[in-house]
Amino acid sequence: MNYPLDPIAVIRSPYREKFATPRQPGLTPSVRAIVEFYPGFCPPEAVRGLEGFSHIWLLFLFHQNWQKGWQPTVRPPRLGGNKRVGVYASRSPFRPNPIGLSAVKLLGIDCTEGRATLEIEGADLIDGTPVLDIKPYLPYGDSIADARGGFAEKAPGEQLVVEFSPEAMIDLQHYQAVSPRLKMMICETLVLDPRPAYQRNDNSQREYGMLLEAYNVRWQVRENVALVTRILPAE
Repeated sequence: MNYPLDPIAVIRSPYREKFATPRQPGLTPSVRAIVEFYPGFCPPEAVRGLEGFSHIWLLFLFHQNWQKGWQPTVRPPRLGGNKRVGVYASRSPFRPNPIGLSAVKLLGIDCTEGRATLEIEGADLIDGTPVLDIKPYLPYGDSIADARGGFAEKAPGEQLVVEFSPEAMIDLQHYQAVSPRLKMMICETLVLDPRPAYQRNDNSQREYGMLLEAYNVRWQVRENVALVTRILPAE
């Protein structure tokens, strides 16, 4: 039996691609995103009372994985990418139904021109992600004090030290007026080491790139340092 679901909104996020997007919410608190409702799904009265909640749940589609299928076991990055666990013991996007769940901080609600948008903080979502539903976060029921976290018991710690080359610092100064949080977003993203697990012992100093807002951030890893080499306009 089929149960058709229509997305109610779309995410407008600084993260333009899967690479370097945080794997869990709340790890990059300087990152802001917008939940932009589709016409017909959010007259202003539909968010009445939501302003009383500090956080919300977003149910969304892993839209870039929609046609890629799934397997019963996956390799979580937290286990170094070389140990398999069951897909239901992970938050992998490769699932029978590619649905994700994120708790994010609600910063504001804008109800202009007859429809609402939400500003959120710390989202681990790619720009263009379809949102299926929104629910308020309830501290008494959604936070369980004695819960166990399996192989992901603790939040990931800082993996890299982030530094900027002289050229990157010049780039930052050039873009600072337009994107005042750009340096903080770069640091919060790279400190987590977004490289694939199998590349984390790679000492070749290859250059990586990530699309963040309107910028192409170029960087290299040297021992435990992520060195940002340039910040260029995204093509």
